[in-house]
Amino acid sequence: MYKPLPLDAIALQQPVPVNVWDSKGVLLLRKGEVIASEQHRGLLMLHGPVVHEADWKAWSYSYTTELDRMVRDDAPINRIAGLTPAQAPEVPNAVRREERGLAELWTDMHASLGTLLHQGAAAPNFVERLERLVETVRERWQAAPDGSFLVLVQLLFDVRMGYSTTHALLCGGMCALVSPSTDLSPAERGALLRAALSMNVGMTRAHDAMARQTAPLSAAQRETVQAHPLASVAVLRQLGVNDPLWLKLVAQQHERPDGSGYPLGACTTDLASRLLQMADIYVARLSPREGRGGLQSQQLARELFMGADQRPDPLGALFVKHVGIYPPGSYVRLANDEVAVVVRRGVKANAPQVFAIVGRQGMPLGEPTWRDTQDPNHEIKAGLTPSDVRVVVNVPRLLSLSRP
Repeated sequence: MYKPLPLDAIALQQPVPVNVWDSKGVLLLRKGEVIASEQHRGLLMLHGPVVHEADWKAWSYSYTTELDRMVRDDAPINRIAGLTPAQAPEVPNAVRREERGLAELWTDMHASLGTLLHQGAAAPNFVERLERLVETVRERWQAAPDGSFLVLVQLLFDVRMGYSTTHALLCGGMCALVSPSTDLSPAERGALLRAALSMNVGMTRAHDAMARQTAPLSAAQRETVQAHPLASVAVLRQLGVNDPLWLKLVAQQHERPDGSGYPLGACTTDLASRLLQMADIYVARLSPREGRGGLQSQQLARELFMGADQRPDPLGALFVKHVGIYPPGSYVRLANDEVAVVVRRGVKANAPQVFAIVGRQGMPLGEPTWRDTQDPNHEIKAGLTPSDVRVVVNVPRLLSLSRP
């Protein structure tokens, strides 16, 4: 549901506190953007600007709460009178508890893990805090794997989100999804998940910065990348981690079975290391880092299935079986030339459940529309990269529409 937005309540050059849409679901203003001029305001008004009802409620609550706080604090009358809705602080998560869903939960998880990783060696109670996140990550991926994929892949496509944290959550999720079907013990699966969430703690800030830059990595940046597995091990040891398998997995995250990896050029053939390496490669190459659009998911699946030596890889095949050729959150082009977003993996790896979001003429659809990809008229013809799609996806709406 949408609510009309009175744009005259927002001052020029004042960041809007929520995403603003038109009646067809096309994004007019992204949260944080500004109305640049009165002419700009007039053009936006022609499109009938609206906001999601949940955002409207949260925004209204935040505004009245801030007014109450200013009154209680005896703020000057001119400050109280000058407060506009657009200046209200963001509403706390607890206020929207009744509206919370999987998207909000993963956004909260992203913030919590991001804080922990950015604190790095200075993080208090690191092991205890990470352990709480590990339990939630495991539980959510077990309970809602498709929805978790959808949310996190879309976060991966959002250049405003901290890349290193999204990378960690997706790698951890893929390991949690695939590892129960392997011969790994519960203890080994636990160490694998902890390693996936913490393996880049030695370069989190640099990881985020490098994901955003368009220029090639500098010599210093390449040195940081080469050194970060052992740097991350050092940070984890400093923070009290003493699990040898956890530390080994972090140290060997970029080693390869043929010895072509780094930092030591070691030959790693153990199952846990290979699974972590697959997840890491998959997420890194799927992501639309600045300067490249990300690889199509079916190309990544093909490479994993065949292996580096172009021979079928049983572990790669198992990975593709669980992740799918087109993971939820990714984009595809259908036989009728519509663009769709994948919402659930299908019984067949090449036939997931999708919702069309762009019509065959290239215009965004007002409402996502379910398509049967086993129907020849709507079968998937190609995967698309995020740079191929110009529509902002309403993830909570898709989660609602795709509930089984």
